[in-house]
Amino acid sequence: MNLDQIAGIAHEPSGTPAGVVVLTHGAGGNRDSPLLQRLCDEWAARGWLAVRYNLPYRRRRPKGPPSGSAATDRAGIVEAIQVCRGLTDGPLIAGGHSYGGRQTSMVVAAGEASVDVLTLFSYPVHPPGKPERPRTEHLPDITVPTVLTHGTSDPFGTPAELRDAAALISAPTEIVEITGARHDLGSKTLDVPALAVDAAVRLLQGQKA
Repeated sequence: MNLDQIAGIAHEPSGTPAGVVVLTHGAGGNRDSPLLQRLCDEWAARGWLAVRYNLPYRRRRPKGPPSGSAATDRAGIVEAIQVCRGLTDGPLIAGGHSYGGRQTSMVVAAGEASVDVLTLFSYPVHPPGKPERPRTEHLPDITVPTVLTHGTSDPFGTPAELRDAAALISAPTEIVEITGARHDLGSKTLDVPALAVDAAVRLLQGQKA
């Protein structure tokens, strides 16, 4: 399948997909981050079509932090969700790591794209060392089930701060705490992709119940 329009790479399951998962990267990363690759492998192994894609700023230049308008990146997220929804039937799950997850959550909060579950990795509750600058003002407008996978040593938000942020979301939430992990969610003891996918599937099934 051709995903050049969104600079995307698809991980295809064997057989008909149960649905589609659309994931993007953090501020300094790209679609090839180890976390995104492992997440998409996990989803594909469970029968889902999983797509990891580059945000518009990353399509413009291969390295460096986000440049230009975040609104342009959000428009790219809307486009990616629309493209991926056309690839298969079934539910659509969207999200991303850090900046990419935050921008996706803003798209969903604004009602600019329809998703069945939101899955956020290392949500940046605030800039490191600056808890007085929370990035949570849009969270009450999120009305879809949301998974937040977060390291207990993440400088962008403590577990308590993340729980407070999740409580603002007006839909079922599940927090997946990765003990000892920092912002990259690296763990030598926990299977982060499996835990995150388990949580998303539980929320999706709860929605259908």
